[in-house]
Parts: sequence; C-alpha cells; structure tokens
Amino acid sequence: MASHYHITLKIRRYDPENRRSWIQNYHLEAGRILRFVDLFRKINNEQDPTFSWNSSCEHGQCGTCSVKINGKPLLACELLVENAVQYFNTPVFNVEPLEVAPVVRDLVFDLTKAYKRIDQVKPYVISPANPPSDQDEYSISPNEMKQYINATRCINCFCCSSACISSHRNFLGPNAMLASMIRVLDPREKEKAQRLKILYGHRGVYRCHSSRACSFVCPKEIDVAHFVALAKAGRFNDPNNE
Repeated sequence: MASHYHITLKIRRYDPENRRSWIQNYHLEAGRILRFVDLFRKINNEQDPTFSWNSSCEHGQCGTCSVKINGKPLLACELLVENAVQYFNTPVFNVEPLEVAPVVRDLVFDLTKAYKRIDQVKPYVISPANPPSDQDEYSISPNEMKQYINATRCINCFCCSSACISSHRNFLGPNAMLASMIRVLDPREKEKAQRLKILYGHRGVYRCHSSRACSFVCPKEIDVAHFVALAKAGRFNDPNNE
C-alpha cells in the first residue's frame, strides 16, 4: 500500500468573463487519505489561487462539493486518493462540474438554478394536518416512517440528476421525484392532489428510463430507482396511501 501518490488532475476550467473553457493539468504529490477537496485546496495554496470549486460542510451532508470524476458524479469530500486510484485503476483523473445547471466558474455550477426543479415539487408540507387534541405536535410512528425513511437521507447533491439519462430536458430529475414522494407519504400532509399531479405529470416519473444510474451514484446509498419504480407502478397514486 503506497503512502503517497503522484496524482494528475485534468480539471475543466471555465472563465465567465471571456466565456472560455479549457482543460488544465495539475500534478500533485498526495497522501493516500487526502480527500479530493484537500487536493483542490492544495492546488489553491500551492499552484493556482484562481482555481474555483465549491464546498461547505465537507462531511458528506450538504452536497455542495459534487463533481464528476472520470465521468462519475460524486462528492469530492468523500473520495480519498487511495480509493480513487483503486476504483478507477489510474492516478489520472478528469474532473468536471456537474451539468445540471449553468457553470458559474470552473467546478462551480449555479445551485440556484439547479434547485428550481426541486422547488417545483414543493418539498415542504403544504397543508399540515392538525396534531391530535392531546398533543402539541404531530407525531409520526416508526411504522409510518419505515415506508420512506431512507428517502429522507437525500442531501440534493444532484449526483443522481447528473447521472440520469432522462433528467436533462423534460424530466424534473430523480431527487425532485424523491422529494415529492416523501411528502406524498408524509401523514402530516393533507394536500396530496397537487403533489400527485406533479409526480405523474408530463415531467414526472413516467419520463424515467429505468437505467438505475441514480441508485448507482447516490453517495447516501439511497435506492432512488426503487422509489421511482414504485411510483411508476402507481403505488403513490393509491387512495389508501393518502
């Protein structure tokens, strides 16, 4: 097991002032447990302070450091150098921004525009049911939560949307569908009709091509394709689920 690696990052750069895009190579000596966000910071500190990338928590919970590495969408804060070399069988990595929204600069894409698809499914309780008269809040039983608890782990990193072969035009995207399904199954939500209209509408689950790429790339290991398949089978359109 090597303690250090000679890494080459072939990063797609973008200069918005000149509207110029190019591939820039960076050569690094990297310890085996450095994360890719550490490599990006190393480039800023040692080689190129103009290189732009995005991050926030760097603990796999916010989704802002999503990038494509050798074609696979993933979180740069979770990928270790050693694991990347073993997984891709190379020390050379092509790094690109996700194509789910316009690129702002280098690896930074416009999250505001990416979130517009999420906003369309209204990922919040529209019409909350009143709590029982003897309680101050509406409690959800473990049995009710069991149906969709895994889906609530989505951090909207847009990796699934990037990998999806359907979501770049007419499909709202796997993570938007997941957000919609969560609220359809949420027993606190009384307004189901408009949610079902979106879920089964012209930009909803029937646009999915069932490639299962969403499940393959999900950093939270959510079987997104399973939830979409249930919706396509009409599970969420069942009155008994309302």
